[in-house]
Amino acid sequence: MGELPATLTREGFMLLSSTAGPIIGALLLVGLCVGIFQAATQINDPAVGFLPRFAVAVLAVWLLGGWVLERYATFFSHSLERMTGK
Repeated sequence: MGELPATLTREGFMLLSSTAGPIIGALLLVGLCVGIFQAATQINDPAVGFLPRFAVAVLAVWLLGGWVLERYATFFSHSLERMTGK
């Protein structure tokens, strides 16, 4: 029983990295493209940098949100079962 919290913490961090990875990766890719575009055109308007990243974040959460919630719900229910022993 002493290693259960450590195991759940490790599994939780692995779940967090696997579910946040695609969203953060998409944001990094768009940030790189926006940065290259701003450097090439010398447009330094903050809205040019913010709006594409915001749109990609909303799109990624909309597309991947169900999958992420399903993974977290499964992890939570399995964690409760393991803690209660049922």
